[in-house]
Amino acid sequence: MTTTQKPLVRRPLVFSAFPELIVGESTRHGGVSDAPFHSLNLGKSTADDPACVAENRRRFAQATGFEPGMLAWSHQVHGDQILHARTPGGAEAYDALISDRPGVVLAVTVADCVPVLIYDAKNRAVAAVHAGWRGTVAGLAGKALAAMALAFGTRGEDCWAYVGTCIDECSFEVGEDVALHFPEAFKQISALAGKYYVDLKKANTAQLQLAGVPEAQIGISPYCTVRDNADYFSHRAEKGTTGRMMAVIGLP
Repeated sequence: MTTTQKPLVRRPLVFSAFPELIVGESTRHGGVSDAPFHSLNLGKSTADDPACVAENRRRFAQATGFEPGMLAWSHQVHGDQILHARTPGGAEAYDALISDRPGVVLAVTVADCVPVLIYDAKNRAVAAVHAGWRGTVAGLAGKALAAMALAFGTRGEDCWAYVGTCIDECSFEVGEDVALHFPEAFKQISALAGKYYVDLKKANTAQLQLAGVPEAQIGISPYCTVRDNADYFSHRAEKGTTGRMMAVIGLP
């Protein structure tokens, strides 16, 4: 099977009951970028040709069902600041976005970090979270839900959420300096090898559940950016020179 036959975007099954929702997670297929960004690189901060990135974003938007001009995003800094996006466009230094405005499609870019997408079906509000290990330790997914509660009256029980494709525990080897930030429930220690492995998906899922999102209303990607590197970009597996995927959610 050639890369052109593989999906350009995957729609998380957890949102199946909401066909009107604009939501999706890109793969690395179906774009125009050359190696090492082949092929659907959506990251503006990479060294890729900007014209290629623009065309890739157009293709991703078309496949997902929105116009590129509807995107709201931020330059991500691995922090815990949350942007209340009332209009499309870019911002600086936010790692999560929330909105209840139709026509505003929230976006985060990733290449090992965890994208978390949230939909409050009762109040018709959305959130997109970029949670690397620092954002996970900072509890950013839970903070996004708290920000939605203040802004829109969101309750966890009314939300559906997706913990997206990222580096899985089996591939996320970290030093003791990182491992010590995580509770025992979210890491494994190989005493023989003296290595630590952190489960970012499990940690972010726990934050959603702690905020009241029912387990049955949380979807978790079965894919790993390292293990499935043929289909997804991985900063770690590709030694820092690679493209970026995008996860989006918005109201039409």
